[in-house]
Amino acid sequence: MGDLRRRDISDAMKRNISVRAEQRGCSLSDEAKRLVQEGMIAEEPVANDDDLTAWDSLRSILGPENDDEAEAFAKIMDEIEADRKRDFGRPIEDLE
Repeated sequence: MGDLRRRDISDAMKRNISVRAEQRGCSLSDEAKRLVQEGMIAEEPVANDDDLTAWDSLRSILGPENDDEAEAFAKIMDEIEADRKRDFGRPIEDLE
């Protein structure tokens, strides 16, 4: 594994990273690596696929994280849809 050395970091920035590292319970080096990784992820281009629906675009954020959750979610949605089909609203009042 290689080393990366960065010079000319201001004292204020080093202090901020140090405080964050202390709050997270990790080393200054680990916190700096985490911040660099987050910065790289934040700058990745967002896929712009016109064929995606709104749900497809949000699925990674809102959708189930694994197959068990996906199956449970699908079952719940099927039950909701079945209940909706059986529900004809409130009965008509007798107007006589």
